Amino acid sequence: MGDWRQLLIPDTPLWEIALRGSVVYLTIFVLLRVLLKRESGSTGVTDLLVIVLIADAAQNAMADDYRSITDGMLLVAVIIGWAYLLDALSYRWPAVARLVNPGPLLLVRDGRILHRNMRRELITEDELFSQLRQHGVERLDQVKEVRMESQGQFSVITRSKAPRTGR
Repeated sequence: MGDWRQLLIPDTPLWEIALRGSVVYLTIFVLLRVLLKRESGSTGVTDLLVIVLIADAAQNAMADDYRSITDGMLLVAVIIGWAYLLDALSYRWPAVARLVNPGPLLLVRDGRILHRNMRRELITEDELFSQLRQHGVERLDQVKEVRMESQGQFSVITRSKAPRTGR
């Protein structure tokens, strides 16, 4: 059985743990938001980030990379705190919401590919056509618009078929 004091008394200053957790969280958040928007899939970037960092922080606490459980649990609390704070600020202020969850990006308008926006997110035409096929669209001229949503999914809106007149 280990020494209880070593297990429960932090050996790293609490402010350092909070600072390290904050810097790592915010850096990874910015990198994921800027560079990997389309790779995040249906799980939100903040959700994915929280899961990965909590797993690592908890693993460090359990594997004795930290000498006390308190070190690891404080880091977990800092990570959860940042996730909650960003969600709360996004809810309260639209400017923060746009930063945390940017709006959808238009990729196709009226059957025409917007190459500039495709380049911005590094989406190839093959990837676009793959998404169209997954949405049951065979030809580009069937598309009114395609948008890449803030979480990385593609929304496809097809042109409505004009109602037939006459009998």
